[in-house]
Amino acid sequence: MTAEYQVHGDVAVITLNNPPVNGLGLSTRQAIVEGLEKAENDAAVKAIVLTGAGKAFSGGADIREFGSPKAIQEPNLLSVIVRVENTTKPVIAAVHSVAMGGGLELALGAHYRIAAPGCSVALPEVKLGLIPGAGGTQRLPRVLGVEAALNMIVSGEPVKSEMLAQLPGQKLFDKLSASPESLAEEALAFAREMAAKHADGSAFPLVRNLPCKHKDGDAYFQFARNMVKGMAKNFPAPAKCVDAVEAATKKKFNDGMLFEREIFINLMWTPECKSLRHLFTAERAASKIPDVPEDTPKREIASVAVIGAGTMGGGIAMNFLNAGIPVKMLEMKQEALDR
Repeated sequence: MTAEYQVHGDVAVITLNNPPVNGLGLSTRQAIVEGLEKAENDAAVKAIVLTGAGKAFSGGADIREFGSPKAIQEPNLLSVIVRVENTTKPVIAAVHSVAMGGGLELALGAHYRIAAPGCSVALPEVKLGLIPGAGGTQRLPRVLGVEAALNMIVSGEPVKSEMLAQLPGQKLFDKLSASPESLAEEALAFAREMAAKHADGSAFPLVRNLPCKHKDGDAYFQFARNMVKGMAKNFPAPAKCVDAVEAATKKKFNDGMLFEREIFINLMWTPECKSLRHLFTAERAASKIPDVPEDTPKREIASVAVIGAGTMGGGIAMNFLNAGIPVKMLEMKQEALDR
């Protein structure tokens, strides 16, 4: 299973376990839903903690499934998040290390969130030529405020959990644990506290129900579009991020979700998105050499020889020189050496 189910007294813990970053592939999504159903059917369980094994809460969707039937096969990520929201017992997301993309969107579907300090939080889809596609553009502005959320969504850059927890009025994290090591125990205690709080049958808080407005409205979003156009004029996704966040401030939640999804699907098939996804995969493949363990000793490179002083050879030589490594060039033609 790619998600483990355990019961600690009166709290069920669903732990994503899909190395290396607990990607939300089909089998993981299925295991999450199975865990929620098991917890709901156990009268002894009063609350549920959702967390991740290893070095991540979740790095988000499994990019290998993009464009394949598995990406939309039920339960898809949107369905899983709605299932979390509708769970009849309080669900607490205990995030640590990495909570990015679909992982963050999953956490935003929980009723409460506790985070470990040092957790990297991001919606990096724009770097793949996309916008968040499972409610990120609709929920994050509701918990962080429009400007802070839009900055994160347009840049795709990670922000540490303790920095986000200090934002005035933020509702992303209900609590920070004292340390990464204490997160598990603190999450169990917090889950029991929330179970007692709602023992009277009171409704659980949902991010979708929070208000989302910007005091300057149209003027702010026009300013944001102008900034994005100047920074990323050849990429469609950043401007679409602005459109989607603006929709969060003007449309009902469900209408905003449909608008976000339509943008996401249309961007998926653009040449920019296809190219960025290919680059993402290629960069990671290039860092791994088959049959060479990561702990293989590395030789120190003190100097380099480049054979051929043509366009390619010259470029290779300049790269090594820029890295501070001496280069010797071998070329048969004097004019190539001169150039």
